[in-house]
Amino acid sequence: MTTSGWTYYRQHVLFDHETESFWFHMPDTNDLTCIAGPYADRVLRGVEFIDGSWDYWNDLHPDSKYMKSESR
Repeated sequence: MTTSGWTYYRQHVLFDHETESFWFHMPDTNDLTCIAGPYADRVLRGVEFIDGSWDYWNDLHPDSKYMKSESR
């Protein structure tokens, strides 16, 4: 998927080259809705995520584990 160059309600519209469909990110959701093409009116459900620092994540999930890379 790539930016189509179009906007819809002041947001970028995505274009899926494989299906030749246009997708719009619905406001206040994580979902994409097909607004034109063979998948018109279908919805791709988004995945919940947290956009934040490791410190923020670790405060919420103190039992989290991570991989440490070796120094070169």
